[in-house]
Amino acid sequence: MNTTNSVHVSSVPSGGENVRATVGQLSRRPEAGSLLGLIAVFVFFGMLGGQAFLSPAGYASWLNVAAEIGIVALPVGLLMIAGEMDLSIGAVIPAASLTVAIISGHYGLPEIVGISAGLGVGLIVGFFNGVVVNRTAVPSLIVTIGSMFGVMGLTLGFTVLIAGSTGVSLVPSPTVKAILGDFVGGMFQVTIFWWVLFVAGFFYLLHISPVGNWIFALGGDKVSARNAGIPTARLTVALYMLSGFSAAFVGVSQVLVYQSAQVLAGQSFIFNSIMCVVIGGVLLTGGAGSVVGIVLGTLTFAIVNQGVYFTGIDPNLGSVIIGALLLIAVMMNDKFRLMAMAYATKKKK
Repeated sequence: MNTTNSVHVSSVPSGGENVRATVGQLSRRPEAGSLLGLIAVFVFFGMLGGQAFLSPAGYASWLNVAAEIGIVALPVGLLMIAGEMDLSIGAVIPAASLTVAIISGHYGLPEIVGISAGLGVGLIVGFFNGVVVNRTAVPSLIVTIGSMFGVMGLTLGFTVLIAGSTGVSLVPSPTVKAILGDFVGGMFQVTIFWWVLFVAGFFYLLHISPVGNWIFALGGDKVSARNAGIPTARLTVALYMLSGFSAAFVGVSQVLVYQSAQVLAGQSFIFNSIMCVVIGGVLLTGGAGSVVGIVLGTLTFAIVNQGVYFTGIDPNLGSVIIGALLLIAVMMNDKFRLMAMAYATKKKK
């Protein structure tokens, strides 16, 4: 009896073995590199920035940036997982802002009309991108660059024609401002809470709903996905419309926060959102990535982007740090991905 009991007890993993197994599983997750990067930059700027960086104002500085970029980075990440790219977001953001400002500010129509029109601009641009990508052999990078310049030209032309300048002001009502453009506690943009809702929605879409498997399949092999019965054309159009809507949402919130809109206000979002997605572990070649990784990448980018102002480091070096972070993140993500693939292959054997 004792022998049987001793064998049974020895076969049960110890607490230390369970912890090691859990750590091993987490280290092979695609988000592992992004999480380590986030911890590293937070500790780095926390030490150099001191109490100012760790104060509520310090948190607000990078969370506000993360929220705006994060809303745009989420659909850009899904498109990259699907093997596509969208650079038109840099033109959609100011186009949506100016649409709201012109309709509700310049002409004085109800704000709901201006906001609806601004969001509609994003949906129309996204629909155009998706249809052109589906019906031509032109790479999505070229298609969206073309639409970006087209939207920029139209935005500039109509704004100057209607308002006589490249900027339009808007004073929103207290209700609308409280919902989309206010500051909580005088520091934290309400956009942060919208970002949380967007994250929840995109997490469900990619990791819980059946559409998520379609997106991964589309990025893995579009022909095979189509042969498997996945509606690749409709899915592509829907993803581009989602990207356009999200960019327009940021544009709408910006005009309500800052109470003015400028033609070139969204250019920085183009590469910043892509950097957030890549730092978050999404493959440029498509087929791999996660919403959690995109969020971690967005937070990492925002901390570096704003953290440099809380230290004694020359702000001009901020771009150098971000560039180095991007390269390190790509190498780390590749390392963790190879570890995960090696573990999966070993487990099958």
